[in-house]
Amino acid sequence: MLSTLIYRSRICEGLSPSSLEGMISHASSKNELSSVTGILLFDGTHFFQLLEGPEKAVSSIFETICADSRHHNVVELMRDYAPARRFGKVGMEIFDLQSYSEDFVLQAVLDKGTSKYRLTYDDRALQFLCTFVQARERDNYLDIPQAEVWSFQADGICKTPEVVSLPDLKDIGFTFQPIIDPLSLEILSYESALCGPAGASAISYYSKVTHKNIYEADLEAQKLAISVAKKLGIGDKTLTLKFLPMTLITVPDAITALLGEIEKQGLVAEQIVIAITENSEKTRDDNLAEVLKQLKASGMRLAIDDFGSGSAGLLLLTRFQPEKIMVDQGIIRDVHKSGPKQAIVQAIIKFCSSLEISVIATGIIKPEEWMWLDAAGISNFQGELFASPALNAFPAVNWPEADEIVIKAS
Repeated sequence: MLSTLIYRSRICEGLSPSSLEGMISHASSKNELSSVTGILLFDGTHFFQLLEGPEKAVSSIFETICADSRHHNVVELMRDYAPARRFGKVGMEIFDLQSYSEDFVLQAVLDKGTSKYRLTYDDRALQFLCTFVQARERDNYLDIPQAEVWSFQADGICKTPEVVSLPDLKDIGFTFQPIIDPLSLEILSYESALCGPAGASAISYYSKVTHKNIYEADLEAQKLAISVAKKLGIGDKTLTLKFLPMTLITVPDAITALLGEIEKQGLVAEQIVIAITENSEKTRDDNLAEVLKQLKASGMRLAIDDFGSGSAGLLLLTRFQPEKIMVDQGIIRDVHKSGPKQAIVQAIIKFCSSLEISVIATGIIKPEEWMWLDAAGISNFQGELFASPALNAFPAVNWPEADEIVIKAS
């Protein structure tokens, strides 16, 4: 199967552009042995390369490219399939954009086209190439330093009062994970997640209640989460509660019951964030409108959780604007290496900025993910890079510290 792969990367400091000719010659010979062809562009700072050939061969060569220390910030822009090669006559040819005009390069690339109908201007690969030549997306090239620039130091604080001895926690538990602003060294909120005793799956808790009562059980569990958070010392921070999809709609007076528990614990409604997961069935439920009106009127705030994982997030935004959206970790994972994910995240940031909605990036496990998202404009994060969920406790936070030696060297 013929595969097409396009990536962009940044040349490493200290690498002489004059050495590129030998590098390209070696790569071209290697690619020819694997039946891989393509085009390489260079603008003095960034590379743009299109690879075509058998799928396994292209993937193998790209793995080697990613491991090459002569460049970094490798971002995969497109991986697709085609019936014929766009550029079949060259092993790998380089065009230095510093030496030629845009029109010359574009025409030269078109002249190298070998597909049956030549290259057409609605071809995605050609559009990527034109965009790079014309530098139309240069502002979106968010180059980040190596992960070694930052180290992460725990603050040494893990709040664990004897809440586990409460009778109410015999058959249930909660994990808490902070949402933070890493550069401001500020904990913004704690997210609570229901689990079974000793950290077992939440299924072990729900399995003990009948289907008819599952939503009532969920509501009672969330009320208990508020109590536990109070005992842990939530203070003036917010608490994010994750409900089952239909609990607030199904249980009569659920909002009133929550407000009662909030007052009982000496907290205020504005400290509670209700996180609902985007779900097409729930979004279209006529009762949802009334529930969210009550929620907003009470002072509690709304968040859409796992945004991007379902099919109804955008539709939900047209009907109700939450205070926060929590971007699904599937979109966040390796965002620094994926052009499609970067485009999606930048679009999310843009429309949320227009609607004055805060964006939280969840599931952060790599420094590079955090650095790219921070450069893109996100300041609120959650993930194991900073703190893992803790059972019936507020975990210590691993705050980032810049390594001045590495920064000066780079």
